[in-house]
Amino acid sequence: MTRRRIDARVELEFLRATEAAAIVSGKLVGRGDKNGVDQAAVDAMRGVLGEVDIDGVVVIGEGEKDEAPMLYIGEHVGTGDGPKMDVAVDPIDGTTLASKGGHGAISVVAAAERGSLFHTHIAYMDKIIVGKQAKGAISLDATVEENVRSVARAMGRPVEEITVAVLERPRNDEYVRKLRELGARVRLFGDGDIANGIIAALEERSRIDILLGIGGATEGVVAACAIKCLGGDMQGRLWLRDGEEAIAKEEGIDPTKLLNLDDLCRSDLSMLVATGVTDGELLQGVSYVRGSAYTQSIIISSLTNTTRMVDGKHDLQAFVKLGALNGLSSTTLLKEHVPS
Repeated sequence: MTRRRIDARVELEFLRATEAAAIVSGKLVGRGDKNGVDQAAVDAMRGVLGEVDIDGVVVIGEGEKDEAPMLYIGEHVGTGDGPKMDVAVDPIDGTTLASKGGHGAISVVAAAERGSLFHTHIAYMDKIIVGKQAKGAISLDATVEENVRSVARAMGRPVEEITVAVLERPRNDEYVRKLRELGARVRLFGDGDIANGIIAALEERSRIDILLGIGGATEGVVAACAIKCLGGDMQGRLWLRDGEEAIAKEEGIDPTKLLNLDDLCRSDLSMLVATGVTDGELLQGVSYVRGSAYTQSIIISSLTNTTRMVDGKHDLQAFVKLGALNGLSSTTLLKEHVPS
């Protein structure tokens, strides 16, 4: 597949999908309904993705066909009239955050050429992500201390000025202990693997220098699409729980293999689009004012070699009508925001 066959307008179509998911699910933010937030985002995103001129297959989605009513792994998306693409979706990265009204929930679509995205049913991955300045300075075969010192040298800064983002889970406690003993700054986050991975690679806008630790495997692959476009670096290694050895064997995956960025996203043509659902360091969340929804999104793409921040104002009356035309029943959730 050549670059000419993937129309750069696909970026904007994916933007419509994440905006729709964020606007619809944003109505449920803070109401404690984790499943409701996720379902609303899935419904809205699927309606828009069905109109995109690609021949897409979901390789990272909401689960298996029998477990998820839509956007399941293996589902075909798009009109079928266009380039063949792997599509990775996370309608809400941070469903718990959104349901509790917490910071940093986003809606995400990533894509690359067909057959280029790593996929597995193993849940977790040990990973490390840095920006362009520290490319080549990391290795999961090295110790935590060696990685931080190597990144600090590459960035021309003392270890004490390096900030490392770590998912706050018991499985990462040893990483946190070692980082603090070394003197590095540790930023713990409760959810939002994808957003924090992107932030680590956005050097000019970031307060994070390294993302490190065991988090979601699928979230790692989604982030890899953006890291590749940004010229950053990333490594991962699957982290098995009890019983997952059989999954690795069935998939023909060596769980001990060190996965570099090209293993996770083999194509040089990739993109990631995300829209904020709740306010976070990467993006502002959706706000509703006098019949309009305001969104902030980011498009990171090697198709156009750009990173773009996109602020949107959406007329909710028109949005509800459009949703009805596309069968997005969840858009009825927005009606109380639309003037009568």
